[in-house]
Amino acid sequence: MTAPPAGSSASDTKLDAAVLKIASVVVLGAIMSILDVTVVSVALPTFMSEFQASYATVAWTMTGYTLALASVIPLTGWAADRFGTKRLYLTALVLFVAGSVLCSLAWDVTSLIGFRVLQGFGGGMLMPLGMTIMTRAAGPQRVGRVMAVLGIPMLLGPIGGPILGGWLIDVASWHWIFLINLPIGAVALITAFVVLPKDSPKKSESFDFVGMLLLSPGLALFLFGVSSLPETGTVASARVLVPGIVGVALIGAFVYHAVRTDHPLIDLKLFKNRQLTFAVLTMTVFAIGFFGAGLLFPSYFLQVHGETTLMAGLLLAPQGLGAMLTMPIAGQLVDRIGPGKIVLVGLVLIIAGMSVFTQVGVDTGYPLLLGALFVMGMGMGCTMMPTMTAALQTLTDHSIARGSTLMNIVQQAAGSIGTATMSVILTSRIIAPEGAPEGTTGQPDAEMLAQLPPEVQQTVLGSLADAFGDTFLVATLVMVVALIPAAFLPRTKSVQPIDPTAVSMH
Repeated sequence: MTAPPAGSSASDTKLDAAVLKIASVVVLGAIMSILDVTVVSVALPTFMSEFQASYATVAWTMTGYTLALASVIPLTGWAADRFGTKRLYLTALVLFVAGSVLCSLAWDVTSLIGFRVLQGFGGGMLMPLGMTIMTRAAGPQRVGRVMAVLGIPMLLGPIGGPILGGWLIDVASWHWIFLINLPIGAVALITAFVVLPKDSPKKSESFDFVGMLLLSPGLALFLFGVSSLPETGTVASARVLVPGIVGVALIGAFVYHAVRTDHPLIDLKLFKNRQLTFAVLTMTVFAIGFFGAGLLFPSYFLQVHGETTLMAGLLLAPQGLGAMLTMPIAGQLVDRIGPGKIVLVGLVLIIAGMSVFTQVGVDTGYPLLLGALFVMGMGMGCTMMPTMTAALQTLTDHSIARGSTLMNIVQQAAGSIGTATMSVILTSRIIAPEGAPEGTTGQPDAEMLAQLPPEVQQTVLGSLADAFGDTFLVATLVMVVALIPAAFLPRTKSVQPIDPTAVSMH
């Protein structure tokens, strides 16, 4: 474990060469994991054609990956303590790359979904492990800066994923959206082996098998139910209700178990830390609104403006550029003045940018839309990683792995809930306008749209734009709610970690 340089003061928050080397390794692994979510999103139509499968079926190539991601995260904190972060990080990289290669060899959609689950088991460990490794290396006084560095893949994924995926499919084949991970993974594996500090795992408590049997399936079942909402269109469906209720019951049973055992899979005693509690609440509401809306932006450009997949990806670039501008600045400021003020500013910027999309129409100009995305990106750069920092900067060394695990579970679960919720709202708002021919929906494909008279085309697209606007309004209101817990985040610099006995997992 790398300590801050000797003689450094609390005000010395500069990242030294050793920490930056570790950061470069961690970012490389995180980029693969996050990029893979967005790269595959543009390949779904190709999978439908290649495997002669429905959209609902091929969508599980994404959902299966996400479920595996969320299921394995709870195990990561304990495994990092038991086996060491370096050893586990190398294992996660091997699993992810092996899953990627197998995905490229898939012979039908069922095998592809199965290999995506394997890939997700590796990918799910990369981000929480990366946060733990970097936080331990930098020390509590530099958490803001290392979180800003770790935010880079979160920016590159949404920007580069759709562009890279569309380009690889166009110039080569769908297999290459997975094979691209082989050379990147090989470099990540070698550099991680060479650069990451040697493990010195301490004796860990016995593994909480009861907690694992409750929490991991509980999360998977709950997210499965939520992810089925867009397909079924109603909460009353058995496919939504049964796994959702069973999942909630298992998660509730885990909470009951965790508060009564000495060494639970997820240490709920962390919530005695007031700062972490409000950070978790902020992240939950933020992820529901922000990631839920994030699903809608490319769909709006594709369906209302008729853009190509590649162009839709390029049009989202201003959001990433805005985040790239503010994230490094926010990371430095968090270490100096605390996360509270930064996060509030970020949420206000997101609300301002997203409010523009509540008024979208067929002819809304691109300068206004791209400007709004840029402002939202600036807000995201001031919100996401500073909130993570608020959760982790007061934790002791032994609690960091558990804290980063908890925050990653929250982010994945809330993001999945937000995506499903906004999809359901959009679908419910899409109706065929008056005057449209029988059988026309409010969300026609390009071929159907081309067969309609020009005036009906405009009416259909106008109705579709209104549905997007209404859904963006809901997402905006969710972001307004996020201001409430964010107001309780600290607005002064964190001087030192809190009493270890309050949050230690031991």
